[in-house]
Amino acid sequence: MQWFDRMRDRLRKGVGMSLLGGSPFYDGIGGGRRALAWQVGNPGAVAALAFTQNELRAKSRDLVRRNAWAAAGVEAFVSNAIGTGIKPQSMLADQSLREAIHSLWWDWCEEADAAGLTDFYGLQALACRAMLEGGECLVRLRYRRPEDGLPVGLQLQLLEPEHLPATLNQELASGNVIRAGIEFDKLGRRVAYHLYRSHPGDGSLAPMSGTGGLVGGLDTVRVPASEIIHLFRPLRPGQIRGEPWLARALVKLNELDQYDDAELVRKKTAAMFAGFITRLSPEDNLMGEGLPDASGAALAGLEPGTMQILEPGEDVKFSQPADVGASYAEFLRMQFRAVAAAMGITYEMLTGDLTQVNYSSIRAGLLEFRRRCEAIQHGVIVHQLCRPIWRAWMEQALLEGALALPQFTEKKRDYFAAKWIPQGWQWVDPKKEFDAMLTAIRAGLLSRSEAISAFGYDAEDIDREIAADNQRADALGLVFDSDPRHDKAPQPSASGAPINAAATVAVPQDQQDN
Repeated sequence: MQWFDRMRDRLRKGVGMSLLGGSPFYDGIGGGRRALAWQVGNPGAVAALAFTQNELRAKSRDLVRRNAWAAAGVEAFVSNAIGTGIKPQSMLADQSLREAIHSLWWDWCEEADAAGLTDFYGLQALACRAMLEGGECLVRLRYRRPEDGLPVGLQLQLLEPEHLPATLNQELASGNVIRAGIEFDKLGRRVAYHLYRSHPGDGSLAPMSGTGGLVGGLDTVRVPASEIIHLFRPLRPGQIRGEPWLARALVKLNELDQYDDAELVRKKTAAMFAGFITRLSPEDNLMGEGLPDASGAALAGLEPGTMQILEPGEDVKFSQPADVGASYAEFLRMQFRAVAAAMGITYEMLTGDLTQVNYSSIRAGLLEFRRRCEAIQHGVIVHQLCRPIWRAWMEQALLEGALALPQFTEKKRDYFAAKWIPQGWQWVDPKKEFDAMLTAIRAGLLSRSEAISAFGYDAEDIDREIAADNQRADALGLVFDSDPRHDKAPQPSASGAPINAAATVAVPQDQQDN
């Protein structure tokens, strides 16, 4: 028992300590002086946000409102992840049906916003911005009546996450549980969302009901999960609510803002003092000027070319404000790099500072950021937002008769299949990038359709536009250098004589010997 007691005491002093040498297996679990202030906790994915989400969101919104760098970081990610929109391309083999689906979709996009402020792709940007700033965004599917005159009777209503109370946790008689405002069944599936009718932060500014009272107040309404799209970036298995993307940069950004403002005030205050005059007789006028002003401060001014004669006993000492020099810029640069890393963007996007970049460095940074951005595009925005809306839209169009989809029940997967194409990237050096892409296409490593999709366009639309342009140019007798069919560069023949590519005509095999 004495041996057992010694082992128990040793383990109590430091779990994970080597039984032989007494040193920790990992440096991170040491109990020395360096670790005394490191007080750690290990909450679950749900508990970690349950008690901190509201404060994190409030501080994040506060920084985005008043801090230029926080706002610039959010805008940079939204403009790169969404841009002009992530557009669908149906994968149906039937071309006529595919074009009918696309045509109806474009008509509906303009009417997609229930608030009437933007189109579907503008809603994508708004939802992404809400996810970055507040950690998540709620999209409610609002089904409309035929008399509303919409191309498809479906509109989207975006709600901020404050509508979903993070503190609402209940055990229901049905066996379902409510966690952070979300109702789950016994199998852990989301079955409903309990939402405030109005934003809890609007207070007296909330819309009024027909009876003259506030709409909803702090009362919640149960909305089926089939009518709610919950957009957030999952960081841990089991996570049910989103974390603001500025969470890791909140303290540093706030401190940097205060430091930069204090440095500005210090320089401004120092610059206001041109000089200081000392004299032996305080009752005398200052440098021959008038008496002190109403506040008791004696002022003297200087003009260009002034030669001031001082009275006996007077002396002038000019102000020499301290200059922080390059250390100030370098300090801010290092701090902003940490903030940019916490937000998942590049330093140049956060600050707009391009003074220390060249082609290789900016390209390497952009490629890494774009890889991260593409992961968010396809793993979060397309999966959680775009695909559910596409399916709900198509089902509603079928029910209304706006689309004729034969054997929809049997071929539902085929009808739902779509390729979502984000806006294309603008390259640092387009010529080098296009040359590399052309080489990849000719080597069979990249399809022409995929190359066109990389720029955010539909290959079929591009082909139709090229065919229409060629037909119009031929009808008008126009020849452009951009048209490879009329390449004027002489091409050597097999005999060595130059031939014109435009005059080359395909000759059938059975006529080549005649």
